[in-house]
This record gives sequence, structure tokens and C-alpha cells, in this order.
Amino acid sequence: MLSFQINGHHAFTAEFDPNAPINISGKVVKVEWINPHAWVHVEVEDENGKTVWMVEGGTPNTLIRNGITKKTLVPGTVIIVRGYQSKGGLCLPICIANGRDVTFPDGSKVFMGSSGTGAPRDGADPREPKRK
Repeated sequence: MLSFQINGHHAFTAEFDPNAPINISGKVVKVEWINPHAWVHVEVEDENGKTVWMVEGGTPNTLIRNGITKKTLVPGTVIIVRGYQSKGGLCLPICIANGRDVTFPDGSKVFMGSSGTGAPRDGADPREPKRK
């Protein structure tokens, strides 16, 4: 009998639309430091009132290595996340996005570590080869 371990993980394009970039500006209300992806919940005020976006980042370890920690990303912090909407772009039942980078109130911008198969090469990932 043979035994194999299968490591499943989604590709970027299975959940997110590389042709639907989005900027989310709002207040952090919750951060889930869980594997395989951390989730940042951002409350955005729009014409319909308040909406909470769930933004997928990289692994907690990747975020920490990039400088995003439990001390820098706390509830109440106002941030801007540049990323991509979930497929369909609808907020049913919730709004979901993939975060490429986050800008903090002091203007510093940090890669959120979420990349992988099918993620756009948009310059956010410092490991990407530079475009010529």
C-alpha cells in the first residue's frame, strides 16, 4: 500500500480577479493571525453606510517578516490596502479581497505577502523580477 500526502492550496485566480484592482481605505476592526493566510477586517464607510472587508494576506510569518506585526496592525488603525476583489466583485454575503500591500498612517507601505499561482505581477511583491 502506498501513502501520499496531498497539500491543497488555492490559486489566486480561483478566488480573486486580477482584472479588478481595488483600494480599500478604512479602519482595522479585527486581525486573524491564522494559517495559511492572515485576514485583516477593514471597516469602510461608503454611500451605503459601513461595510467590513475581509482582506487576505500572506501567512502570519510572512507578514511578520515584512514588518506587519500585532503591534503595528491593531484594531483602530486607519490603513489603505491595495489589492484585488474576489471574483464577481459582489459583497454577498461578505466583501472579500486579496491584499497586495498596506499603507500605514505614517505613509509606510508594506507588502502583505499574498501572492502565488496566478497573482498579478504588479510590483508589490519584492521577490518579483523587475519589469524592463
